[in-house]
Amino acid sequence: MKSRINRQVLRPAKPRVEVIPMIDIMMFLLVFFVIVAMKMIDGTGVAMEIPGSRTTEAIQNSTLTIGVDQGGIIVIDGSEILPADLTAKLVNLKKDGNLDIIIAGDKETSLQQLISLMDIIRGAGINSVAIAARADKTK
Repeated sequence: MKSRINRQVLRPAKPRVEVIPMIDIMMFLLVFFVIVAMKMIDGTGVAMEIPGSRTTEAIQNSTLTIGVDQGGIIVIDGSEILPADLTAKLVNLKKDGNLDIIIAGDKETSLQQLISLMDIIRGAGINSVAIAARADKTK
C-alpha cells in the first residue's frame, strides 16, 4: 500500500490551460478596438474631431467618405491622395453608378479647404455631397 501512495505523489500534474486570463485579454482588446473605431471617421481611417451642429440629419447611405484634415491633406480609406488623383478616382467610381459623397473635415479645417475639395468633387461630375457633423445639443 505504501508503494501505491508513492507512485501517485511522483506523477506530474496534468497541464491545464487557464481560460479566464485569455478571456480577460480578449475583452480588453475588444474594448480597445471599439474605442479606437469610435474615434475614427467611417471610411477615412483618420481620427478627427468633427464639428458639432444642432441641425444634423442622419445620412442613410453614402458611397464614399473623404476626409480632410486641418493641413488640407485629403484621405480616402486611410491613405492620402493628391487632388489630381482624387479627380481620376471619382470619375472612375462614378462610372460604376450613383456616387454619394460625405466630406469629413476636422474641426480646425478651413472653409477654403472644404470648398476646394467640393470643387474637385463637383468637377468630377458628382453633385451629391454632404458634410459630416456630430449632433451637438448644447449650442
